[in-house]
Amino acid sequence: MRSLVDPEPSRTTRPSPAPPASRGREALTLVGNLVLFLAILYVFFVAIKLMGDGAKSLGSGFVEQFLGEGASSAILGLLLGVFTTSLVQSSSTVTSMIVCFVASGAFGLRTAIPIIMGANIGTTVTNTIVSLGYISRRRDFRRAFGAGILHDIFNVLAVLVLFPLEQTTHVLERSALWLSDLLVGQSLGEFEGLKRLIDPVIHAVRRLVPGDGLVLLLSLLLLFASLALLVKLLRSVMLNRIAHLVEGVLFRNAATSMTLGFAVTILVQSSSVTTSLVVPLVGAGILRLGQIFPYLLGSNVGTTVTALLAALAFAATGSAVDAARAALGVTAALVHTLFNVLGIVIWYPLRRVPINLARRVAYAASRSRRRVVIFVLGYFAMYLIPLVLLLLLR
Repeated sequence: MRSLVDPEPSRTTRPSPAPPASRGREALTLVGNLVLFLAILYVFFVAIKLMGDGAKSLGSGFVEQFLGEGASSAILGLLLGVFTTSLVQSSSTVTSMIVCFVASGAFGLRTAIPIIMGANIGTTVTNTIVSLGYISRRRDFRRAFGAGILHDIFNVLAVLVLFPLEQTTHVLERSALWLSDLLVGQSLGEFEGLKRLIDPVIHAVRRLVPGDGLVLLLSLLLLFASLALLVKLLRSVMLNRIAHLVEGVLFRNAATSMTLGFAVTILVQSSSVTTSLVVPLVGAGILRLGQIFPYLLGSNVGTTVTALLAALAFAATGSAVDAARAALGVTAALVHTLFNVLGIVIWYPLRRVPINLARRVAYAASRSRRRVVIFVLGYFAMYLIPLVLLLLLR
């Protein structure tokens, strides 16, 4: 006896095309997001220029005075970068500030380089916080915690090799100076379009806000706000699509994985967001540490784009007289890029070292609830050590 139920319901349940009104709303949303993106980017440029003006007016050398003189200043700079970035959880914000200070003459390139290295370490706390969501399931927590600390371990290992190398040979500084001269030459300070758009706002703020200290404070607030809004906007627009892309690509090879990490970080302007995406996938057993390692390395390079953007914005809104200082700002941004690229060159062939370290620490941490608590508390306590050392060594 034939069933009265339609055996091929799919013929009647095909999704109908979106109505014109829905397509119109999508178009309006797209235009609105684009306008909002450009507005946030404009505020970012204004903040960069204001920060440079405020730092320059306060006088050069104030960071050197804070850090002290002699050989210990490089170590203090490294610790300052770790502590500051662990507080704000954005290496993009910290490195953008450093680029502006260098471009404005507030302090020198050699002082900036250790701070930039420290900023790479301080930005990785978010991944570990995400992994704590699995703390009630031991096996999942072991996998997720390993994924969370893998980024930390790579950045620490990169600093352990490149920090003493830079202090003895200045290889990053020399390479960045050569690359900066090759890429930008003497063309800085010749872009009038952006300068004409920003200068009226800068002059108005300088008239309304009394004192260089308040101008610097306002610029920092604008920088934090613009980057936070930019991350929020790009995350809301891109994150669901990126999550599907991550699951669909499934890290077929190292080159695809690294390129994906680089591209996603540029799109969402946050390496913390990018790397946190894969922690749940590792926790669920979908991906392994070896598969996400190139992805993390790609995100490290992708996060350097913000500092390069800040350097070029400062250069484009300055005068020809400031071109040499602006070039130093570009050089500082390139140091950040070169540091991450050299870290990949050194540690990707030796990738078993950071991967096995992350795996063993995660295994040791997950053996009991007591160990989980001890390891997690110890992990976060490590980010207070730079503050203690800063106060003792200063």
